[in-house]
Amino acid sequence: MRTNTPCVIALTSALCALAACQPAPREPVKAGVLHSLTGTMAISERSVIDATLLAIEEINERGGVLGRPIQPVVVDGKSDWPAFAAEAERLITEEKASVVFGCWTSASRKTVKPVFERHNHLLFYPVQYEGLEQSPNIVYTGAAPNQQIIPAVEWCFRELKAKKFFLIGSDYVFPRTAHAIIKAQVGKLGGEIVGDEHVLLGSMEFKAVVTKIAAARPHVILNCVNGDSNIGFFDELRAAGITPATLPTVSFSLAEDELRSMGAQRMAGDYCAWNYFQSVDTRENLEFVAKFRGRYGRNRVTDDPMEAAYSGVHLWAQAVRRAGSADPAAVRKALAGLTFAAPGGPITVDPATQHIFKTVRIGRIRPDGQFDIVWASPAPVRPEPYPPFKSKGEWEKFLADLFNGWGRRWANPGK
Repeated sequence: MRTNTPCVIALTSALCALAACQPAPREPVKAGVLHSLTGTMAISERSVIDATLLAIEEINERGGVLGRPIQPVVVDGKSDWPAFAAEAERLITEEKASVVFGCWTSASRKTVKPVFERHNHLLFYPVQYEGLEQSPNIVYTGAAPNQQIIPAVEWCFRELKAKKFFLIGSDYVFPRTAHAIIKAQVGKLGGEIVGDEHVLLGSMEFKAVVTKIAAARPHVILNCVNGDSNIGFFDELRAAGITPATLPTVSFSLAEDELRSMGAQRMAGDYCAWNYFQSVDTRENLEFVAKFRGRYGRNRVTDDPMEAAYSGVHLWAQAVRRAGSADPAAVRKALAGLTFAAPGGPITVDPATQHIFKTVRIGRIRPDGQFDIVWASPAPVRPEPYPPFKSKGEWEKFLADLFNGWGRRWANPGK
């Protein structure tokens, strides 16, 4: 059998020459995704990872950033604040991530904050929080207090005619600070705080608290309980005969995804304050929900932290293109004043605070786990990280006292 050796050699040479002309694949831009896959906060954070990855996939489908694909590096914070700090350090120093999207609780954010500041790096934080913070190394895509807590209290006075408030929260920096803000605001509005209770993060023991609620006879409960502890809290409320018809609850850390996991029936009729609900009627939101369900399943839902995480990835990508670089310092400068047509409505990065202009909404929980939006601000609200009820120095002393009182931690260690 004869082979045409010269032809084979010529063909091989031509293929090699063609391959040499092709540009080499460009090195990906690494993006850290730092959330809890395990522990008490996994119920909330897993879906935020999914929304983050969806945004990265969308950007990669359009060619990535600067002609480079984005490579997500997902790590588990384990609902443990030292684990968050260790993983943030590893993402920056070992994985060489150009940006990190992550954290849920303020305890986790405050624990990683010194890591990002030490390395002059960049974190996008997607959850409503207590304010009293402004770092050049963090972009706060969730609500500041004047975009969630403060307008919700005003709404309770105006719409629920509430004057007597009972406060319940998990025992870490967000609920403690939120309660301090609410107390100051309620006092100025002429109302009364008839109870202020905290339980350890992850606790399911609420019988004693609910007994106090029943005895105090408030007009409304303001709920800053986080994670799966809400199951225990609402179970005890209903067991005690406390329903939305007799005593409404307004929650600040409970959204569609938690309702999907916990069962909305036990919470139906109560209220939540957020910037985004899946039921928001915009073209961008219809597309977002359809894409999310197409990627993860038709029974999945979207919620506020997921939308804020998704929008944060797109803001970062815009800033990379504007800067012509994925370098964190260059991206920070490019972020100032950027806008994005987010699912929940247009958002803008405030150059002064690196927080976001956002629309405020109050929703009533439906039995199907969705929300009827009962009130919305007429326009996006400018972020104000430091509420006006105290000076910046007084708020910072309040935080320092909490931190030192918990043995230099941002959550009650329970010991």
